[in-house]
Amino acid sequence: MKKQTAGLFALGAAGYAAIEILWRGYTHWTMALTGGTVLVALDRLRRQVREEKPVARCAAGAILITTAEFVVGCTVNRHYELAVWDYSDERFNVKGQICAKYALLWLLLCAPVMLPKQQNNS
Repeated sequence: MKKQTAGLFALGAAGYAAIEILWRGYTHWTMALTGGTVLVALDRLRRQVREEKPVARCAAGAILITTAEFVVGCTVNRHYELAVWDYSDERFNVKGQICAKYALLWLLLCAPVMLPKQQNNS
């Protein structure tokens, strides 16, 4: 179980950083930590909501990711003033840390994790 968690963390860290580099051309080390943590949390959430409809599972994943983004954003950007990102110019943003556009994007991007059927009770 520890190896699986470590593997998920590494995959999430690398994946999130890669998505950010592809999307905006750069990333920050805190985003790799966030991505790793989020993928581990998504895997656990997936097990809890496996009986729900696919859209509900993806929505739960998007809420988890958006919440993590808000917490990390308030810590990294607002408290430590590292200016990793700022969504203040986006419509429907909350304190410049999260916005509707990216929450919807997370809904789509978490589908590969949240949609596969469970083959066993792991």
